[in-house]
Amino acid sequence: MEKFEKISGIAAPMPLINIDTDMIIPKQFLKTIKRSGLGVNLFDEMRYDDNGDEIPDFVLNKPAYRSSEIIVAGDNFGCGSSREHAPWAIKDFGIRCVIAPAFADIFYNNCFKNGILPIALPQDQVDVLMKDAEKGANARMEVDLVSQQISTSDGAVFSFEVDEFKKRCLLEGLDDIGQTFQKVAAIDNFEAKAAEARPWV
Repeated sequence: MEKFEKISGIAAPMPLINIDTDMIIPKQFLKTIKRSGLGVNLFDEMRYDDNGDEIPDFVLNKPAYRSSEIIVAGDNFGCGSSREHAPWAIKDFGIRCVIAPAFADIFYNNCFKNGILPIALPQDQVDVLMKDAEKGANARMEVDLVSQQISTSDGAVFSFEVDEFKKRCLLEGLDDIGQTFQKVAAIDNFEAKAAEARPWV
């Protein structure tokens, strides 16, 4: 998993509340078990019309936001079904951080397992970040996981909370499999002792 320490770039404003996982990645794209290739269908029903053409007014189709690594969103982001394809699609598009007043629990935890930093902040702080994001190419936002701070283009700084274990996993690029690999020596030792104690197994 890619490490997350600090990112700086254009943030895409998505002030909608209750953006659910079906809006993030519609059900017809859940047939794959690969984590790659889903970015093109992120927010599919909002990004494309019935002919498959881009809808110019959708934020991620606008030139200023096509390479956004940050989304500033409305309340209750990631609600709905617990599909892990949602963070897969977000990460595959290139988004590394989502900022919102609140997240659905399962989506929130799935983000950390896929190298995405979800940040929950009070509504008044999200409002400031949303206005900064609306400046488009004229504003760059910085998210620093080490110091746990977000800086706006105007110099405003907001601190955020993050679980220490989840923070370490992002900083070191460790998903569930990576965490297991850190215990390989202990696992091998256990297996060797078990084989010696119960050779008939």
